Amino acid sequence: MTNIISSSNLGYPRIGENREWKKTLEAFWSSTISEDTFLKQMKNYRLNYLKKQKDLDIDYIPVGDFSYYDHVLDTATMFGLVPKRFEYSGGPVSLTTYFAMARGNEHAHACEMTKWFDTNYHYIVPEIDNNQTPMLVENKPLQAFLEAKNELNMIGKPVILGPFTFLKLSKGFKQDEFATILNRLVPIYIQILQELETAGASLVQIDEPALVTDMTKEEMKLFSTAYETITSQVLGLDLILQTYFESVTHYEELIQIPVKGIGLDFVFGKEENLTSILTYGFPKDKILGAGIIDGRNIWKSDLNVTLDLVRKLNDYVPFERQILQPSSSLIHVPVSLKHETQLEPLVKNALAFCLEKLEELKLLKEVVRTPTPAKMHELSLHHQTYNELATSKWRKEKSQTHLPNQRTLPFIQRQNLQQKKWNLPLLPTTTIGSFPQTKEIRQTRAKWRKGELTNEEYDIQIKEEIKKWVAIQEEIDLDVFVHGEFERTDMVEFFGEKLAGFTFSKNGWVQSYGSRCVKPPIIYGNVSFLEAMTIKETLYAQSLTNKPVKGMLTGPVTILNWSFVRNDIPNEEVAFQIAEALLNEVQLLEDAGITMIQVDEPALREGLPLKQRKHEAYLNWAVKAFRTTTSAVADSTQIHTHMCYCDFDEIIDSIYDLDADVISIETSRSHAELISAFETTVYNKGIGLGVYDIHSPRIPSEQEMLLTIERALSVLSPSLFWVNPDCGLKTRTEVETIAALKNMVKAAKKARALTVEV
Repeated sequence: MTNIISSSNLGYPRIGENREWKKTLEAFWSSTISEDTFLKQMKNYRLNYLKKQKDLDIDYIPVGDFSYYDHVLDTATMFGLVPKRFEYSGGPVSLTTYFAMARGNEHAHACEMTKWFDTNYHYIVPEIDNNQTPMLVENKPLQAFLEAKNELNMIGKPVILGPFTFLKLSKGFKQDEFATILNRLVPIYIQILQELETAGASLVQIDEPALVTDMTKEEMKLFSTAYETITSQVLGLDLILQTYFESVTHYEELIQIPVKGIGLDFVFGKEENLTSILTYGFPKDKILGAGIIDGRNIWKSDLNVTLDLVRKLNDYVPFERQILQPSSSLIHVPVSLKHETQLEPLVKNALAFCLEKLEELKLLKEVVRTPTPAKMHELSLHHQTYNELATSKWRKEKSQTHLPNQRTLPFIQRQNLQQKKWNLPLLPTTTIGSFPQTKEIRQTRAKWRKGELTNEEYDIQIKEEIKKWVAIQEEIDLDVFVHGEFERTDMVEFFGEKLAGFTFSKNGWVQSYGSRCVKPPIIYGNVSFLEAMTIKETLYAQSLTNKPVKGMLTGPVTILNWSFVRNDIPNEEVAFQIAEALLNEVQLLEDAGITMIQVDEPALREGLPLKQRKHEAYLNWAVKAFRTTTSAVADSTQIHTHMCYCDFDEIIDSIYDLDADVISIETSRSHAELISAFETTVYNKGIGLGVYDIHSPRIPSEQEMLLTIERALSVLSPSLFWVNPDCGLKTRTEVETIAALKNMVKAAKKARALTVEV
């Protein structure tokens, strides 16, 4: 007798096996291809992705998960929620307006961009004015469903971002207006679902990851009421409320909502979600979407353990009411391992990218349905390759070294020493680290990696670029220089290539934001220092100028959070291994005379657990790891760090505890919100709030940046304030970079003069 259990996918990577999506997108932005060609190519990608999932025997294949930029932006534009500055006049939102919202244009700044829960994916923050009336201007899930139905004869599973999560991710309204706006959205969702039902859809995935956050009981009541209204008007459509990244907060209330199914994460929320089912049961009229394959990391699953979990769930939810699926959308992992021909076999055999994860789902489903000897043998072979790396020499237990994590003097005394040493002006200007990575620089690195340039030839070209940009910084009259990071492909990959315990894929790209893709390092074993990593280029830049040049490192927590991390030991242990390795580099820089050192931690906030009660433990070890990297230096050595935008006031104590002499924060898209945090929170260490947005090609004026500086100085001490862009300039052109930095320096000098006069 067979057990009828089914499989589903929650989302497929948009970028494609060879980043073809990215290349098409950027070709359209540069006007290399027409809008018609762009749309045709994107359609081909969508259909091809659906075919691949069909070939892997996925029972419920998502449609509507594809995007030209970001799924949250898609939802906002579907409702006609376009900020007034983009001069939208109604109807379907054009591609021009859509991309302007994401990237800005010469007339309007882009919408804010921030992290998608605790991942390294960034979404575009919807702006909702309580005076706006959302309406369905384009039923995008319906279009995706009909395309799959008409082109492939496929009844797909439409994927929709749910109203509650969409609103929680939005800004522009007061908290007491939340319920009113949610009630305005509910009829729109009803309309979307009714049109899908009419078109022949049978099952719809409604993503509500806000359910795993610290929702209040009042919020859960609002949530329940909204879905009771929706389901009362959509009777012929099975709705699955999908959660991921953690355990749900109000399980007892959630299972009472009259939807057909609930999707739970049994990877990142395993223990608590399982305990909820064992304690409170699971409704006999509902389907359980069991997220049992890790959707965020690239390691094979231990299918023996996973199979035991599925069988345990069967005691409460029979197989016929279980849908096996990844723990989240697979946009967080690369597409396919087939291009990885250079990885160490032992490591490669332990990996699973998107397609391999779907193959795991297929095997697991087949073993549950019909456990034939052939399938059980296949399961055994899978476990063998999974176990080989786990028992290898690379993962032998490593004892922790006890290293100093406290500076000798408090900040105020260090600041006096550092000011005497550097004699910097009020409101000193600097940049975050990287300068434009031109096509020529990328080609130089590629040739060197292929062996087409010798080490000497490569070094000469890198030095030429450093020399050029040191001269540009002199001309612009910045106060503190950087060498430009021309030798670095990526701020994490660069260090991973030089540390033991890391390896790299050839094609393991994932989407970070828009067309920006990253190829995270793979931490497969114990991490340790091998040799100097940044000394040569930093010292060369310093030899060209009398201005201070910052040494530039990526911090341990960011390297951890932006890598695919081994999952056999706690992240905390891996972070301290990285911190100890980086400490060696910090000491080498200091010994070489580089005594202004920036250790960037842009990803510290994104690693924060989604539940408040887990924050303290994470922040404690994250802060300790940073301080392990930076504390064993002289008090006159100035430690800088950089962070991407976060809810600053939420982790202000931990940011203060980093004990960096200067912190720069990416804030330009939400500058006013962050500045308001300082009206109630005193921060008395050096700080630079990014005064312009580097993610947009738009060049802000001197006056615009001056106003931003003045706004910041209304709540921050001029003696502590630094002026800088909000992030690295790697993605900008040379013309944009120079023009914006010139305006920034002029604005800083004018603000400096005004401050002195006062």
